[in-house]
Amino acid sequence: MGTRMLTALELVLAELDPAAHTLIIHSTLRGGFCAGADLRELYHGLQATPPSEHAVQLRGFIDRIHRVMDALDMLPLTTIGVVHGVCFGGGFELALTCDMLIAEKSARFCFPELRLGIIPGFGGIPRLRRDVGNGLIRDLLLSGRSVGAKKALAVGLISQMVAGGEGLAAARSLAAQSGKFDATARRAAKAFIKPLPAAELARERDLFVELAQRPAMLAALRRFVESSELRPYLP
Repeated sequence: MGTRMLTALELVLAELDPAAHTLIIHSTLRGGFCAGADLRELYHGLQATPPSEHAVQLRGFIDRIHRVMDALDMLPLTTIGVVHGVCFGGGFELALTCDMLIAEKSARFCFPELRLGIIPGFGGIPRLRRDVGNGLIRDLLLSGRSVGAKKALAVGLISQMVAGGEGLAAARSLAAQSGKFDATARRAAKAFIKPLPAAELARERDLFVELAQRPAMLAALRRFVESSELRPYLP
């Protein structure tokens, strides 16, 4: 997730049909839903900017992401995420904006941000706290380990687990069911059961910007960019 993807998501939000009842978010990439933030873009952007300007740059970046994520989160229609393979970091946080998640058996969810000396900064922890217990959140955050679709279903992170390649069909079936309900009642129900954790999100933004200005993050980003590993984002 970088500026190119953010621009695309902003266009989607601007062009949504007001008469639509459901939005399905999925990936056609073979490797998975989303591996997270574009760390190379972030690193090169910071390298090209004087350190005295990093706080402003990071704040602008994170505020823009939160505007997009909050808008997706609070859409007055049903949102369904379809996850397969890697769903890490910022990609996990994007998935968490959805009202319901369908995961194929290959799906794995992870917050590897502590490896970079930061916390998830796209709203992931406050959104996840709405759905699951703090024990799982601490495990994901402090261990950096991933959980599979079976565990995600057991703890209530996802609503359905399906076989590989069947996620989109399951989402379309769920969308058809949701579309049968009265639009006003459906919107009211979503607003009632899914409030935006605004105070926590604001604190997260502040903490992310504070941590991201430290030399530890730049050093970790440099290691990531220079790594020859196949999956350097893994803990």
